[in-house]
Amino acid sequence: MTGPLNTLKVLDFSTLLPGPYATMMLADMGAEVVRIEAPDRMDLTRVLPPHDGDLSTAHAYLNRGKRSIGLDLKKEGSAAKVLELVKDYDIVLEQFRPGVMDRLGIGYEALRQVNPQLIYCAITGYGQTGPYAKRAGHDINYLSLAGVSSHSGRKEQGPPPLGIQVADVAGGSHHAVMGILAAVIHRQQTGEGQFVDISMTDAAFALNAMAGAAELAGGQPQQPEGSMLNGGSFYDYYQTADNRWLSIGSLEPQFSGRLCDTLGIPEMKSYGLSQNPEHQQKLKAAIKKAISDKTLEQWHAIFADQDACVEPVLTISEAAGHPQIQARDMVIEVDRGDGSFQKQLGHPIKFSQTPCQSKFTGRVLGADNDLLSSK
Repeated sequence: MTGPLNTLKVLDFSTLLPGPYATMMLADMGAEVVRIEAPDRMDLTRVLPPHDGDLSTAHAYLNRGKRSIGLDLKKEGSAAKVLELVKDYDIVLEQFRPGVMDRLGIGYEALRQVNPQLIYCAITGYGQTGPYAKRAGHDINYLSLAGVSSHSGRKEQGPPPLGIQVADVAGGSHHAVMGILAAVIHRQQTGEGQFVDISMTDAAFALNAMAGAAELAGGQPQQPEGSMLNGGSFYDYYQTADNRWLSIGSLEPQFSGRLCDTLGIPEMKSYGLSQNPEHQQKLKAAIKKAISDKTLEQWHAIFADQDACVEPVLTISEAAGHPQIQARDMVIEVDRGDGSFQKQLGHPIKFSQTPCQSKFTGRVLGADNDLLSSK
């Protein structure tokens, strides 16, 4: 069976993380994706360690299921080849700064002259407009300007450098997929293509969600450890006797009560329901003391059958081996192209009729240049 997007054909001009992650999701869902890469300007994810054989693990994952064309876009004749491809591949995703594709002769206006139904998605740090439109940036910068970093982390230590790239993936990749698919529905209804402008800073700002609503509409300034969900309550992480960590999210009365009973502090139950910061801090201190008395393994066994929203903080390897992750097929085997297989993260969306497929790992640059000769 083919994926739900098997009628879509995508040209991917992006590198690094946000664009490739987005087109990987589209490829997993059945779209035909072709990457256009510069032979003389290597995508850093192709050489980023660690490696599995000759291929970077990052590249093998982010570009699975995609074909690869090596094409120097600055070389005479390259624009004509792209214009020819766009007659068939009617979705384009790129990640250059605003104006770069125009200067190469393959910007939105030039491409839609060839294919008026073209959907053209541009992922940038700050969007196509505004004073920062052409400014360089990275995930940490977008989170900072979007206000996310200001209310994350601890008061004494400041914002944390996160283990994942939130603005790049939750901001750029996921919003690009949403925007493209919304444009596809519009095209099906009207026959019109359009330009989809994705700013990772815009998306990160929108991810403030409840914190943003509280500050903009409620007039409550947000700060680290200042609210129920960012360390201002007992909803937090606690260190165990063996220097591991336990997450406690027992916010609702039935869960907080069960937590206090299990920890042997039933007298603190009323504090779990209190909005008083002093009560919350006293409860946190009591939980911290209790959790520090046992190892993570001991606590995991104690809470295994307790419906209390308490879970261990796992490493990626531990998470990969967790029965819930395994039951959801979130670790898969992907063909390296030679009959052997590489373990990769699975696709998180499960379709009952059109399941996703990860056909092969990222390919050698230019492996599909025959697509150009056929045009």
